[in-house]
Amino acid sequence: MSGVWLASYVLLWVLVVLLALAVFALARQIGVLHERIAPLGALVTAHGPQIGEPSPVLDVRDIQGRPFRIGGERSDGRGLYIVFVSPECPICKKILPSLKVMARSERHRFEFVLVSDGEERDHWGFIQEFGLQEFPYILSSDLGMTYRIGRLPYAVLLDDKGVVRAKGLVNTMEHLESLIVAYDMGVASLQEYIASSSQKNN
Repeated sequence: MSGVWLASYVLLWVLVVLLALAVFALARQIGVLHERIAPLGALVTAHGPQIGEPSPVLDVRDIQGRPFRIGGERSDGRGLYIVFVSPECPICKKILPSLKVMARSERHRFEFVLVSDGEERDHWGFIQEFGLQEFPYILSSDLGMTYRIGRLPYAVLLDDKGVVRAKGLVNTMEHLESLIVAYDMGVASLQEYIASSSQKNN
């Protein structure tokens, strides 16, 4: 009889361990699923220049001392994709490889520029580590205040006339792409498009 109890006890513990492993695996899958069904499109904030309004014109210099103009009509006919980042921002570092790929594929339509602030010496290592030499890299607290940047990474898309066409928090590759998709569709954001489509269908 004691042998039966011992076997039952061992079997019970085996089942408990298997259940714990199943719960752990399920938790991991829920995390993956949560990432995959993250909100579609960049989260648009109400601060700063509004979508459809001309961007303020600011003449600045990049980290190498070259003059650069934010806003206004562009002579090359391309739009301007501005991404606000920081060396201390983990999510900024996560999206940089995707941003580099997108910048190369869209370079015929948009110029991509990175904006941050702080001491210049704190940024050269960041530029070297992530291979950001291909981008104009601007240090300007004025730009952050002009666009009322509260959280990072944040992006603003201007057309070739200097008008704000899309903006929002860009935590993933999908968020980065959503600004261009919204621009191509002529809508302020994908969330707005989905909401308006739902209202039409109801």
